[in-house]
Amino acid sequence: MEMTTLNMNTYLTIFGKPRFLGLMKVYKDKVDMPPHWAVIRTLRGYEMGLPGGMLTDEQQEKYRVASSTYEETTEAMLQEVEFVRYADAEDLENYYDSKYEEHEALLRGRDILKAHSLDMKLVDVEYMLDRKKMYFYFTSEQRIDFRAYVRDLAHEFRTRIEMRQVGIRDEARIVRGIASCGRPCCCGYWLRGFTPISIKIVKEQRSALNPSKISGLCGRLMCCMSYEQEAYSELWAKLPGPGAKIRTENGNYVLESLDIGNEHVNVRFPSGRLVPVLISEFPDFQETVMKGEEWGEDKELAAKKKAMQERVALIEKRRERQRLRANARAARSKSDRIAKSEHKKETQKKQEAPKPKPKPQMQNQPQSHSRKRRRKKPERVSENS
Repeated sequence: MEMTTLNMNTYLTIFGKPRFLGLMKVYKDKVDMPPHWAVIRTLRGYEMGLPGGMLTDEQQEKYRVASSTYEETTEAMLQEVEFVRYADAEDLENYYDSKYEEHEALLRGRDILKAHSLDMKLVDVEYMLDRKKMYFYFTSEQRIDFRAYVRDLAHEFRTRIEMRQVGIRDEARIVRGIASCGRPCCCGYWLRGFTPISIKIVKEQRSALNPSKISGLCGRLMCCMSYEQEAYSELWAKLPGPGAKIRTENGNYVLESLDIGNEHVNVRFPSGRLVPVLISEFPDFQETVMKGEEWGEDKELAAKKKAMQERVALIEKRRERQRLRANARAARSKSDRIAKSEHKKETQKKQEAPKPKPKPQMQNQPQSHSRKRRRKKPERVSENS
């Protein structure tokens, strides 16, 4: 692909599911490249590419140097691509139809894979724009003989099949997803290379050694931990090290963590207080505590701070009493409303209840014929007996 670089502009272009980068040259007499899909020709064939911004010669050289540090794959991560034309409505329709068919092809490919019992995981499928080639991305911990599987795929889809083995991080970049921060994964959004992350970096940043908090979707340590590592390294170079102890006659002073924004280190005093110490003042701090002297704020300032804290505590107590009184008043008013409501209901029930009818009085009521049981009189005993 030989093209005269004179009178040409170079644009950075993104294409393919692995998010390859391409340097696309366009003649200057054409209108500036809009942020619109374009049909390009790459080493893989005809594809849809999304142009970014125009690059200078220095920027192009930086991208070429950076691409040399990436892991070697079958396709170069940075390629010289050829601009064919702006994508029209038909190209866009074919492109989105291919995306829909790729999902069905992935499911069908997994069904065919079950019959071969291969120790591999099918990650994604990608069609070329002209449908003359189809890429299957998979992960596996070992080498796989998938020749029979490829024959079945070619018979099923009637096109040329290309198998591409990718790593765990590449799988996350292709599939994409939402990270624990709530934003799209960096590797699937803008990140180009994978920087090695070690447990030493985690310790220097004093992050929790909890795999669920420091691991990404791929199961490896999160790439974002390397973003601030250079600043952490520069600051720790002026300090003994994370977790270091300064042993004095008053006790041990422990270096807990760094605050990059304020450029100070948090030191745990023997009393248990966590005190921030400016990194620029750390040598003086270390010399002072080694002599057995105290380090901290001025006594007058400390007294004012203590008085302020006591005042704040007193205000909080007053507010708490006011809240308790307000809650008590609200509870009493609620109980009064309930009592009034119940009294009103009882009164209403009494008013609505029917009054009992008076019993009629009987005139010339006949006397009762019931016989009264007579008591037996005791027999008299004669005096002669």
